[in-house]
Amino acid sequence: MSARLKNKHLTRIAFTFVITAAFFLPNFNVLAASTLGDNTAAAASVYPSTQAVKQVTFATHMANELNSKNAAQDRLARQTATRAAQLAYQKQQDEIARKAAEKAAAEKAAAEKAAAEKAAAEKAAAEKAAAEKAAAEKAAAEKAAAEKAAAAQTSYSASSTGTTTSKGTFKISFYDPAVLGSNMGYGGVAANLSIFPRGTRLKISMSNGQVLYRTVNDTGSFAYSNPYQLDVAMPNSSIPAAGILSATVSVIS
Repeated sequence: MSARLKNKHLTRIAFTFVITAAFFLPNFNVLAASTLGDNTAAAASVYPSTQAVKQVTFATHMANELNSKNAAQDRLARQTATRAAQLAYQKQQDEIARKAAEKAAAEKAAAEKAAAEKAAAEKAAAEKAAAEKAAAEKAAAEKAAAEKAAAAQTSYSASSTGTTTSKGTFKISFYDPAVLGSNMGYGGVAANLSIFPRGTRLKISMSNGQVLYRTVNDTGSFAYSNPYQLDVAMPNSSIPAAGILSATVSVIS
């Protein structure tokens, strides 16, 4: 039994004793008189005295107040317990919601990271493939140009038999017509047309030991100030590292 219930029982027992005492003690003389034979006085005093009634009323009032106070305390205790249970439940639900939100946020962040990494990898792979394709295309174009130039050189060399007349030493530079957007090919050479008219076939023996055969098919602004310079058509991949050479030039007739 709880301490609160024990106190309530003890209080009720005490007030019962007070009420009983208040009723009987003031009339003890009546009981004594009745015992001694004073029946008239006893009969007249059967009912409690005014003092006894007041005491009983006061004791009853105090008991009612105590009961009301105990009831109020019980209600307050129940309300407090209910509120505590509600708060604990709400706290539990809030914690569950917080953990769920954190889990969802972590999963979203992980998914976004994975998607970003996948996109970056795909982009890098695409860029690598594009670079490799561009490099392969460039190498193929350079190889084709070199082969075309070599074929043109071989063809021209085979048909370049005849009398040669030396025209002296010339400065030799190089250019790639394809880079300039020209389709003139690699069998030509730009020169000062007053020295070598268009269509003149030339044998160019360069200082690096290489011999080229070219036909004059173009001129350039350089030819006006440098009439003893030739600009030879050649793929970039085949141009000598020195860039500028000298050569003995002969006209094939």
